[in-house]
Amino acid sequence: MATDRKVILYIATSLDGYIAKPNDDLSFLSIVEQDGEDYGYADFIKSTDTVIIGRRTYDWVMAKVPEFIHADKNTFVITRSEKPNIGKTNFYNGSLKFLVSKLKNEPGKNIFIDGGAEIVNALLKENLIDEFIISIIPILVGNGTRLFKDDRPEQILKLVSVKHFEKGLTQLHYKCETERQL
Repeated sequence: MATDRKVILYIATSLDGYIAKPNDDLSFLSIVEQDGEDYGYADFIKSTDTVIIGRRTYDWVMAKVPEFIHADKNTFVITRSEKPNIGKTNFYNGSLKFLVSKLKNEPGKNIFIDGGAEIVNALLKENLIDEFIISIIPILVGNGTRLFKDDRPEQILKLVSVKHFEKGLTQLHYKCETERQL
């Protein structure tokens, strides 16, 4: 029996569509940093209990912090090679469509897609993302890792909300109107 769990991409991008500058440089995100402002992240993360993240993004995060930020959640690191699980962090090399279908049919909170671009685009190709919460950073970086790649199906989205913040960040929240493939 399917639950009401949603697969939600929550991510920041430059106005020209890059989630990182060359060499995985995320320094441009700092232009919107503001004491006491998390752009809704704390409330969003409370609505989730599962994370899907790519191995490159996971490795990047682990190079920066002593402990994985989502260690308290059921996490699936999408990888091409087998690796032993670490607590609630599972290294998964099977079908993304199967994984998402399995997770959506289990009880629980929403499923957070935490990047990177390869995972986002693999999910888009299978029409597996239910909602998009995209924070637009007011900068044109010109080059780097594009959030949305070519060669994916068209998907119709419905605007849920637009939020504007003092530092110039604009957050767009969309629901996918295209029929699910699960």
